[in-house]
Amino acid sequence: MSENYSKIVVGTDGSKSSLLAVERAAKIAAAFDATLIIGCAYYENKDEASKTLRQDSVTILGDDPAKENLEKASEAARNVGATKIETEIRPGTPVEALMGIVTDRNADLLVVGNRGINSLTGRLLGSVPADVARQSDCDVMIVHTVS
Repeated sequence: MSENYSKIVVGTDGSKSSLLAVERAAKIAAAFDATLIIGCAYYENKDEASKTLRQDSVTILGDDPAKENLEKASEAARNVGATKIETEIRPGTPVEALMGIVTDRNADLLVVGNRGINSLTGRLLGSVPADVARQSDCDVMIVHTVS
């Protein structure tokens, strides 16, 4: 593992909280001259979404809303100095999508917001930040985006 980050993955669901994580990841990417890969998960249908739906999560059905989220996140990343920006849309849960992107892109760092980590649902069922931190083979940064 090198001392520098060259590929940084960050997830977004279009929420204000996730955009704060994108901005933090973008600042790190700019500092290291790294590639920022912004990922967004989506559910292919309502049945898939209802299996994993939690109160503290944003549900994205279909890839059109995901594309819109990625455009908004890319703009936010550019506004804070990131220049090497790639995007990726993946079907499935946020954890599945992020872990797939991290693995496929051989990322050095995964950045996620802390939304859900302190909720009752998050403590009982797990949250995206906690789940990716347990599963990831790369460094994970959990950005404090909500109290």
